[in-house]
Amino acid sequence: MKMISFATILMTGAALLACGDAATKTDKSPSTKTKTVEPAADAAQETEVSALYKSGVTDANRGDKTGMVRIHGTINQPAGGEVTLYETEGRNTIEVAKTRLSNRAFDFGEIEVSRGFYKISLNGDTNASDIILNPDEPDVELTFNSSRLSANKSAAGSKENTAWFAYQSKENMNNSEVRKLRSSIKDAGAFRARIEEQIKQKQLELVDQQHALMVQYPDTYLAKYLGWKNPKYPSNQGRFFEDIDPLDNSAVRSFAISDRVQNMMRTFSGGTDSGFLACIDLVKAHFEPNPIALESVLYTMLDGFYNTGKETICQYILDNYIFDEDCGADLSDAIRIRAQGIINLQLGKTPPNFQIDKWDGGTLDLYETCAQNEYTLLMFWASWCHKCEQEIPNLGPVYTKYGYKGFEIVGVSLDQVRNTWEKAINDNGMTWQNVSQLQAWNSPVVSEYKVTATPTYFLLDKTGKIVLKPKRYFQVDKFLSEMLK
Repeated sequence: MKMISFATILMTGAALLACGDAATKTDKSPSTKTKTVEPAADAAQETEVSALYKSGVTDANRGDKTGMVRIHGTINQPAGGEVTLYETEGRNTIEVAKTRLSNRAFDFGEIEVSRGFYKISLNGDTNASDIILNPDEPDVELTFNSSRLSANKSAAGSKENTAWFAYQSKENMNNSEVRKLRSSIKDAGAFRARIEEQIKQKQLELVDQQHALMVQYPDTYLAKYLGWKNPKYPSNQGRFFEDIDPLDNSAVRSFAISDRVQNMMRTFSGGTDSGFLACIDLVKAHFEPNPIALESVLYTMLDGFYNTGKETICQYILDNYIFDEDCGADLSDAIRIRAQGIINLQLGKTPPNFQIDKWDGGTLDLYETCAQNEYTLLMFWASWCHKCEQEIPNLGPVYTKYGYKGFEIVGVSLDQVRNTWEKAINDNGMTWQNVSQLQAWNSPVVSEYKVTATPTYFLLDKTGKIVLKPKRYFQVDKFLSEMLK
C-alpha cells in the first residue's frame, strides 16, 4: 500500500519514472545496454519556446535574499500546543524554530530566513501548512481559522501568502477534477479520447490561473515559482532546466527542482538505465556551478531512485558524483552523511539500530534481537494495509517452520491507535515480536528506513547486515530453506 504524502507528493516516495534519448553509457555507469540516440523528428520543435511558458523573474525577485522576518499569527485551537517552523528543501524539511500556541496565538519573533517555501505545523508533522517567507515582507501574520492548518487560512498583510493560498486552492480543485477524470478513463471505451481532451483542458486551465496570478502579483517569490512550473523548452532534453538559474538558491527552497527532475525523468526515456544516466548527467551539469543547489539535486535524485528500487542508479550517483574524489570535491560533508543513510539500507550494509516499545511490554533492541537469531525479518506493516492482510497469513507458516532454527520476525507497525494495532496483532495471530512508535508515516524509524510503502521487508543476519530485501513472503521462505537446512 503506497504512502500518501503531502501534495501526494508530489512524490509519493519520489516516483522517478523514465527519461529517454540516452547518451552512450560511460565507463562508470551500471551494466546496461547502450541505447542509440535517434535524431529528433522535428528539431525546430525542440528549440521552440513553449506556449505554456511565462517567466516570473523580475529585477525585484531575481536571485536569493536573506533577512529578518517576524512570523506570528493565530490558530483556532483552544487547547494550545507546540508550533514548529520548518525550512523546505525540495521534498524534505529542516526544523528552524519552535514556539507555543497560547490563547490561540503564536509568535516566533524575528527569524533570519531566505526566500522560499517553509512549513508550519501544530503538534506534529501531519497537521501542517506550507507558507512562503521572503525578506521583502518583514512581517508575516497568519490566520488559521481551524485547528486543521490545511483548511481555511489567510495572511492579510502578505502578498506572497495571499497569492499562495489562492493558488493552492485552485490547484487542489484542479487536481481533484483531473483525478476524477483519470479514474473514469479505463471504463470510458469509445469516450476515452473525449476524456483525455477534458484532462488536457483542465491542465491548461491551471496554467492560465498560474499566469493570471503572476500578473496579479508581480515581483513576488510566488510569481517566480509559478514561472518554474512549465519548462521553457519542454521538448529539448539538453535545455530542459535552462529557465531555472542554477545560482538562485531560492529554487532549492521550493518543489520546483524536484518537480522538474521528475518531469525530465518521465519525459525523455522509456525507463532504460542508460536513459536515466543521461538525464542525471545533464541535471548535474546544469547545477554544477552552485554546490548548494548541486547537493540538493543530487540527493533528490538519489532519494527518488532509491525509493523506486533502482539501486544500481543510486550507486552510479554515489560513485560518480558524491564519493568520487574529483566530481565530489566541492561537496560538503552534509550530503555524504545524508547519502550514507541510503548506503546503509543496501544489501550487505548494516541499517540503523532502534529501541522501540513492544506491544506486550518491554523494549526491543534490533541489534540485540539479531545477535540472538540467525536471521531476523523486519516487516513494516499497518492494520489498514490490504497487501499486509494478504501477506501476514502466509508469514505464519514460515515463522513456524524456521522459528526453532533461529529465525525471528520483528513487525514494525505504522499504526497510530494502540487499540487498532493490538487488535490486528491478535486477529492475525502474529506471535512474533511487534513494535510501533504509533506515529504512522511520521515515525522516526519509518524515516530512517525510508519506508514509502507497506509491507516493506529487510532480512538481517546475526550481525545485523541486510542479506535480502524481499518483496514477498515466498522469497523469505526460499532463502531460509537454503540457509537453514
